[in-house]
Amino acid sequence: MTEESQSSRHGTLIEGHRRFASSPWVERVFGSYGYLRLFIIQAVGSTGDWLGFLAIGAAATELGGGVPETAVGFVFSVRIIPGLFLAPLAGVLVDRWDRKRVMIVCDISRALILLSLPFANSVWQLVLASFGLEVFTLLWIPAKDSLVPSIVPEERLTTVNSLQMAATYGTVPIAAGLFIGLGRLADTMADWPGVSRVSGDQIGLGFHVDALTFFFSAAMIVFLVFPARPRAERSTSRPGLNLGSTWAELRAGWEFMFINPVVRAVCAALGAGLIGGGMLIPLGPIFATDVLHKEAADGMSILQTALGVGVAVGVALLSMSSRNESHVRIFVTSVFGGGLALLLAASMTEIWAAALLIGLLGVFAGAIYVLGFTLLQVSTDEEMRGRIFAAVYTIVRLSLIIAMAVGPFVAALLNGLSEEFFHKRLDLFGWEVFIPGVRLTLWLAALIILGAGVLAWVSVRDLLSAERAHEKQERASRS
Repeated sequence: MTEESQSSRHGTLIEGHRRFASSPWVERVFGSYGYLRLFIIQAVGSTGDWLGFLAIGAAATELGGGVPETAVGFVFSVRIIPGLFLAPLAGVLVDRWDRKRVMIVCDISRALILLSLPFANSVWQLVLASFGLEVFTLLWIPAKDSLVPSIVPEERLTTVNSLQMAATYGTVPIAAGLFIGLGRLADTMADWPGVSRVSGDQIGLGFHVDALTFFFSAAMIVFLVFPARPRAERSTSRPGLNLGSTWAELRAGWEFMFINPVVRAVCAALGAGLIGGGMLIPLGPIFATDVLHKEAADGMSILQTALGVGVAVGVALLSMSSRNESHVRIFVTSVFGGGLALLLAASMTEIWAAALLIGLLGVFAGAIYVLGFTLLQVSTDEEMRGRIFAAVYTIVRLSLIIAMAVGPFVAALLNGLSEEFFHKRLDLFGWEVFIPGVRLTLWLAALIILGAGVLAWVSVRDLLSAERAHEKQERASRS
């Protein structure tokens, strides 16, 4: 090929790249070509995350000996607990440092940790590795969420957050299928020379592939272009861990959460709402057995499927909704709707009626998740986003831990009280109502969500009143 033809071909590729980057469908769906690439990075990385999650669980089971449950519990608890204490600090650091560089370093570090895991021979090695993975994840996530508003137009943020949710949770079945496929591949490779030296079994291959997803992510991020942050908006003049300035920045972030009405509403709704809605996770099998009279596994599968389908429908409906609709109003309405849906679902005695209402709960939950992050992105200044998103993830984790840890104990307590005082039966307006502890707890969970709706509404009622007044003025001017 001549130099002239090579130059012509190179120019054609560049022009094709530019034409693709400016395609209307890219901007309509992804907001920008930059976010399309970030979406691909997140989808690949999430697939790797879930694949690593499965591989670590399998490795902990093998190394746990006679107590695999305890081993798995130790390993996975390390993925939750650090976030409660380190996430706020991670938010401060993300606001200080170059976020693109943070993401690259975190991806490479996670890949190197994963490459060491096939050679782990004790549960404690898995625990330490899980801790390291979680620390770098705590830095990567707020860095990514803080960068999204800088490459996506504000009017596209709702759609983009829907895509982020799909990339995060829609990759679970892909990772599960890939892990099964790696098991088949490991069986095929079992007799190959040298396979044992590189840990070519299913678990080892899972770790290797997961590491490749992080290397891929780091390589892609290198070529992403983000708008430069003014130096005045960054704390690069204080790159070290000065305790005084770190505490001041942490306090500023938490104070902002209480001062800004929209951020306060989102945090209150997500925190209290997840405490209520999260109780469905540990109590679902008991509810299916005691109230709906189904096998625990079958009943919970139906309810989980309904919830997942509902979330997908809620996200899709939100993506297709009019941009003129008030995001704040839809958010608050969704919180109330989710509480009411759970209250009615817990009152059902037939599996399909309960599943339908749990699906409706999923619709509202999807809207709450997407709109919550959208409102945080548009309501938070660039210099504060890392701290706010890190704080929100802390609230989410703490709420889920409370829900899953406290829910079963509350159900057991209420079950004993119901048996003692009402024999689990209550005559209500001529209707005999069965009130085991699990139903009472889910009713309580629904009331907590409704309470979260009240907290959210109180926080933004002045803003909602201003929006209604503005809408009346617009209608009057048009007429």
